[in-house]
Amino acid sequence: MKLRLFYATNRRHQGENRWAPDGYGTDFSSDGMENLRFGQVTLEADPVIIDRHLKRRKGNQSDAGDGEKLADYLAKCGAESSTIKAYRERIKRDIADAHQPNAKFGSASMFEDLRKLMLKQSDVLVYIHGFNVNWHEAVGAALALQLMLNRHRHQDGKEVLVVLFTWPSDGKALPYVSYKSDRSEAKGSGYAFGRGLLKLRDFLAELKTDCNATGNPLCDQELHLLCHSMGNYVLQNTLARMRDFANGNNLPRLFSHIFLSAADVDDDVLEPGKAMRDLHEITRSVTVYHNRGDLAMYVSDYTKGHPDRLGHEGAARPAQLHRKAHQVDCSALVKGLVEHSYYLWGPVNSDIRYSIDGIPHDDNTLRQRRRHANYNNVWELR
Repeated sequence: MKLRLFYATNRRHQGENRWAPDGYGTDFSSDGMENLRFGQVTLEADPVIIDRHLKRRKGNQSDAGDGEKLADYLAKCGAESSTIKAYRERIKRDIADAHQPNAKFGSASMFEDLRKLMLKQSDVLVYIHGFNVNWHEAVGAALALQLMLNRHRHQDGKEVLVVLFTWPSDGKALPYVSYKSDRSEAKGSGYAFGRGLLKLRDFLAELKTDCNATGNPLCDQELHLLCHSMGNYVLQNTLARMRDFANGNNLPRLFSHIFLSAADVDDDVLEPGKAMRDLHEITRSVTVYHNRGDLAMYVSDYTKGHPDRLGHEGAARPAQLHRKAHQVDCSALVKGLVEHSYYLWGPVNSDIRYSIDGIPHDDNTLRQRRRHANYNNVWELR
């Protein structure tokens, strides 16, 4: 079967043709770290193998699905054979976008293609991967996430299209060198992703104006965001970039749900006065997933000298979180089965899908959750 994925990247293209590259590498675009390329990648995969991974169970899990194995398989499929087509652009790099009336932006072309698909009853989820991920692994994880999210639907749930934002993570298992390099590149990539979100803000504003003037229908589907591991640090720096160019005192509301999984950021980052204090402004809901047995969080905590991580024990002071923010402890459920990429594992992935489909946090008929005795915004997956 043929699988298609939309992507945005600030990685340097590989091959002679930037509009039909062989892939993307481990350093920034030759046009600068904030330059974004938008495109589509397609690959062929065996539907029998895909179905096997979607139905696979680990331990006594109640909800089937092994997205980790599926991501590995799809990454191999992409490495063996894939087709990449970047949206062509015609712009002047030394002139601000707003002052180029005749420019052709790849972002606008991709947003328009996505809008057409969303009009056919599809939500869009933007996915930012974490540390130590190369191009093929990023594509595999994004496609696995898309397939996992679409294996169940509730309350007339819609199709979910995953859009990958991939930044130049090293993709090398060097515990100290690559982590330090990736963290620096994640910071710069946060500025690039922020630039992309500002483009999205402008596109949506223009679309609303055009629809009001012409009477054409405005897409009523929803946008979501999922950040994994160091991808949350990308998001942290995205907010800083957006503040620099915000219109007014508040950031624009772009997303319905933001999911922070195994977040490699400080455990107080969402509190007032901290780096992600205003995350709630760009979304209707924030869900933090964490796991006390996550070895990657131990690496970040102890070998890198970081404060406690949000993805390890959750928020330092849950009572100080904004009312839109909830946190979910996955430790008891994923222990010994999935340490770090549990957003791709059946039961946790289903919990994400419930939120997308509008299932309340306290719905006991579907969700495998138990509320903390002392906090209304703290949950445990059972």
